[in-house]
Amino acid sequence: MLYADREGRIYEHPYFRMAGLWGREPAPLAEGDLIPLSEFAKLFYFPGCPAVGIDPETGEHKIVADIDLGGETTQCQAVAAFLEPGIVRSHLPAVDYRPKSYILPMWAYTAVGFRDDGFLAAGFRIEDNYRWHPSNYDDRKLVRAIGKYRAKSRSNRLVEHLVNCATENHCFAAKNLFLKRWEAPMPVSRRCNASCLGCLSLQPKDSCEASHHRITFKPSIEELAAVGVEHLNSSPQAIISFGQGCEGEPLTEYRLIADAVREIRRRTDKGTINLNTNGSFPERVRMIIESGLDSIRISLNSARPALYRAYYRPKKYDFEDVVETISLSRKMGMYTMINYLVFPGITDQEEEISALTELIRKTGVNFLHLKNLCIDPQLYLKKMPEAEAKGIGIRQMIDILKDRFPELEVGYFNQPVR
Repeated sequence: MLYADREGRIYEHPYFRMAGLWGREPAPLAEGDLIPLSEFAKLFYFPGCPAVGIDPETGEHKIVADIDLGGETTQCQAVAAFLEPGIVRSHLPAVDYRPKSYILPMWAYTAVGFRDDGFLAAGFRIEDNYRWHPSNYDDRKLVRAIGKYRAKSRSNRLVEHLVNCATENHCFAAKNLFLKRWEAPMPVSRRCNASCLGCLSLQPKDSCEASHHRITFKPSIEELAAVGVEHLNSSPQAIISFGQGCEGEPLTEYRLIADAVREIRRRTDKGTINLNTNGSFPERVRMIIESGLDSIRISLNSARPALYRAYYRPKKYDFEDVVETISLSRKMGMYTMINYLVFPGITDQEEEISALTELIRKTGVNFLHLKNLCIDPQLYLKKMPEAEAKGIGIRQMIDILKDRFPELEVGYFNQPVR
């Protein structure tokens, strides 16, 4: 078991062992649940919140509030890890949240421990994609690349916004734009038609600070086309994606997107044009598809309407509209993906697996993204409707889906389709 002292310094506990949670419940950790923590992961501690460990003699979970080290009492605050892209967490950190009076920043907190000479986290790799490996995002190369790009961009406001995304938000997609490769962002929307609990770009005053800076202007068709065409023409395995962490819902600017896609396709037929969306308005999606879109990714935290509404808190649309958008996209020939926000203990409940199975069967979706939901675990559990069913395990859930849908692709990242 790991713990942090009052200064946030992290230690291994000499007696208690690592514990994990599925939702609200303690969950067993098997050897196959643990992977070495990579050098690109992050460690966090929970101020004022005791760690929960396992007593190796009794096997019982115990709240560990402090430790006596040679007559000096040290506070034991819980510790968690944030995993690198491509790894799905299997267990939440074991934390006594009762003393907490704050909302944690929007990260995907994961159970973590220490053995021998290294850290171990609860998770498994779902996709090993070289294009998104953190070692490819060296900011020393980025600064030079931004300088070269700016010299040719002719005062494009979108470029300046994405410079901030790359350097301040550390967005990998924004960095790709300046490094002229792979997937790059095309943010357009200042507004949203949902109030997601885990929104990255807008949080209420009584919450945590948003982790991304939302775009503050409406780009012109020419600004979008200039960035999009340049990237598609000059980058290997090029993707440009509307719908990013630094904006609201792109469908609130559907006419702008449709016109921009049409203009980009007038100038080039290279690369993939993708839309990341909440899928709230099927007819708006139809218009964008008809303009020349190649792929679409629709986000869900759950295939159960009640859980979906509790997280997204939709405005003037509902879960059924999202399902219709997924079905429509497949019927119109789109490479269609679900961005499935995973939370151990809820995502892997039998009721959820049944609902997701029915959704995949009904819509014929091509690809299921398994993305760790970045949110304060206590906040999410508080807002989700309680269910009697316990989780069976994220890995077991995936095995069930692969068995039921052999042609379904399962992974973590957007894929080029052209």
